[in-house]
Amino acid sequence: MASILICSPSLGFSSQSPSTRRRNMSGFQRVSYSRQPTMMVVTTEAPVVRRSAHYPPSEWSYEFLQSLAGNTVGEKYKTTSGNLKEQVRSWIIKETSVENPLSTLQLVDDLQRLGISHHFKDEISNMLKKIYNSYYEAQENWKKMNLNLKALGFRLLRQHGYHIPQEIFEDIKEESGSIKDDIRKDIVGMLNVYEASFYAVDDENIMDETREFTKKCLREELEKNKIGNKSIEMLVHHALELPLLWRLPRFESIWFIEAYKGRSDMIPLLFEFAELDYNILQGIHQEDLKFTSRWWVGLDWDKKLEFARDRMVESFMWSVGANHEPQFSVQRRNVTRLITMVNVVDDVYDVYGTLDELEQFTEVVRRWDVDAIEGLPEYMRICFLGLNNTINEMGYHTLINKGSAVIPYVKKAWIDYCEANLLEARWFNSGYTPTLEEYLNNSRTTVAVPVIVSCAYFLDSNVSIEESLQNVIQWSAVVLRLADDLGTASAEIARGDVPKAVQCYMHESGVSEEKAREYIKSLIIDAYKKITAERMACKSPDLQIFMECASNLGRMGQFTYERGDIFGAPDDLYKNHQISLLFDPKS
Repeated sequence: MASILICSPSLGFSSQSPSTRRRNMSGFQRVSYSRQPTMMVVTTEAPVVRRSAHYPPSEWSYEFLQSLAGNTVGEKYKTTSGNLKEQVRSWIIKETSVENPLSTLQLVDDLQRLGISHHFKDEISNMLKKIYNSYYEAQENWKKMNLNLKALGFRLLRQHGYHIPQEIFEDIKEESGSIKDDIRKDIVGMLNVYEASFYAVDDENIMDETREFTKKCLREELEKNKIGNKSIEMLVHHALELPLLWRLPRFESIWFIEAYKGRSDMIPLLFEFAELDYNILQGIHQEDLKFTSRWWVGLDWDKKLEFARDRMVESFMWSVGANHEPQFSVQRRNVTRLITMVNVVDDVYDVYGTLDELEQFTEVVRRWDVDAIEGLPEYMRICFLGLNNTINEMGYHTLINKGSAVIPYVKKAWIDYCEANLLEARWFNSGYTPTLEEYLNNSRTTVAVPVIVSCAYFLDSNVSIEESLQNVIQWSAVVLRLADDLGTASAEIARGDVPKAVQCYMHESGVSEEKAREYIKSLIIDAYKKITAERMACKSPDLQIFMECASNLGRMGQFTYERGDIFGAPDDLYKNHQISLLFDPKS
């Protein structure tokens, strides 16, 4: 450090621009005054070297987002949709029966994948209850079922809260353990068994073995090019890429509507309603997106905190993935704001802030005191005040609309999030490699599923969270964290970040990266088993809404990070998904 005496006619900053003065006060140059009225001492320090993730700017301008017309939310479309919905309802009641369980289950599956099942929840619930009582409750009925009825019923009934024992599949294997030859010839049956196997819970070895057998057989059939039916071949490709349990319902609808269009057994009435409903819902989403874009521009973080990700549209995409149904606009708007702020705060901790600054910032968050921000660098003052103002606004609307004073609970969730990020910063600065258990215990919080879902819950309902929801939040966080690590660890470590799950396990166990990756993938399957068990046990419709939101954030991680960090740096395929989801109607 060196001190330089400079003669000056004035002690003021009149010759400096406001931006220069701000830089001087932020650590680039420290200025102190001597006792001589015409002298000042300038103490120069080396500038702070900050990391950068080199995130590209947002692709979506404010003007473009505000220009979205939402044309399909008008009365004309609602009337047409209402008429079609009643026609579909009548058709469902006419065509479904307990006497034809397989065709009824296939219809339920189609309604779900087309994205229109939420219109017919009562009809679907009543029919599944009748089918369960007639065919699945009594074990002696299992041997009379064909493979498709077993598998499709197992998957759909477990999805809707019925516990069908794994032993329903005991007779599909030879004594040697291999799948029976006649079952190998039933491609659709094997596909349904494969999809069903992902609805396993802990200690279900039959399901684990069945999943591996059917996966191997389906891959062999694809390689031999023996499937023949193009529609079925497309479904097999789709399933082997990601099983249905791991897919986001709204994104599945984009794909399945087109796949359904080409099926020989396509029902025109269902297809017409699915397309129209998709477009109407997209119009509602556009209105939500316009609202959140106005908030984002008003916050001004995209200009004031340029080191961080400007990913409001991508964050909105996550909120649609989390809960896309029309009645959840408020939740989508809140979740978008939460995710957008999480990304910026994450970049403060992971990319831009020094450890000393992060210690100060975390202490201010702990105190949640706007008077305490004066000691922070300017970028942190902007970050904390924006966070504080947004949370207070959302909390105020909850108070006047729900009668719940939730701000203390929301603040506690953010404190936990920042403290967990600080621990990772300390690990990074000390060069510490945690064990996989240490890493996952902390990263369940830093991956932000708890802060997002718990805050969304507090902002939408009462202030207590059931243990079952908390468990789903934690295990979905594991799914998101591990999916993120499998896709982005190389890029994040290259820019300077703590070791991720793969590296922690390699360091701890001494295995190769390939084996470590396989182990991490097995942990994702185990996490889904925990989620499935909790969701089957939950009988509260309100809790199920937030369990779905939490589960979908984990699924969104698998969708987003499959090809690397396409959230931080979206590729062309990801942009095409955005366009299909948010901007282009079905036609």
